[in-house]
Amino acid sequence: MTMKHLLYLAATAGFLTILIVRAKPAPVPYNTLLTELATVQEEIVTVHNSLRRGVIPSASNMLKMDWSEEAAQNARMLSTQCELRESSAPRRRITNTFCGENMHLTSYAISWSNVIEIWYNESKYFKYGEWTSMDNGITIEHYTQVVWATSYLIGCGISSCPKRMSTQYLYVCHYCHEGNDLAKRNEPYNVGNPCEDCPNDCENKLCTNPCLYYDEYNNCKIQKRSFGCSRSTFCKASCLCDTEIK
Repeated sequence: MTMKHLLYLAATAGFLTILIVRAKPAPVPYNTLLTELATVQEEIVTVHNSLRRGVIPSASNMLKMDWSEEAAQNARMLSTQCELRESSAPRRRITNTFCGENMHLTSYAISWSNVIEIWYNESKYFKYGEWTSMDNGITIEHYTQVVWATSYLIGCGISSCPKRMSTQYLYVCHYCHEGNDLAKRNEPYNVGNPCEDCPNDCENKLCTNPCLYYDEYNNCKIQKRSFGCSRSTFCKASCLCDTEIK
């Protein structure tokens, strides 16, 4: 059984908490990774949700993720550019919100489970509530986006990128709502018992009541208290979502 199958079976069984690559990921056929395939979409969503429900310390407001074809179309388009470079915010926009972005470039095609695992394994540099030094090339942004509590939609794409005498593969995932808010990157979710913040909307330790909107201003809570929702166009999350996770 391949590493891909072990990871995916563990995820579907619901006990995949921390993924550690102990061997070089096995190559897989490129055409089995295309995100137009329902099986690939299911794999990506299932592995993400398994990792999200297993964070340490546990999360009280972690949303369950679902597939977004709109986000996937954006991710596929960006992957065709074959550039390992963060895209501009307008290119990560979907209906009602913006999306965050994770990318990974490989010299041969590997499973989506392996790619998500690589992002998640940045958790070894992360300690909840503490700021992580970015010296020596250390990064945690891929991990924090994977476990960003209010991201509830995901869409991904992959492209084959010819490079002189070889071929590389660019993986792109978009997470909506966007994560990695600089002010909260050291606390990507609320610590507490699973579903503590959504007791009536819980499915296997994940919340199922996302706010579908986002606030365009950082001070929307203050504006709501001061002016009500007369400016709700820019503060939709604060004005339209009361009990939803936002």
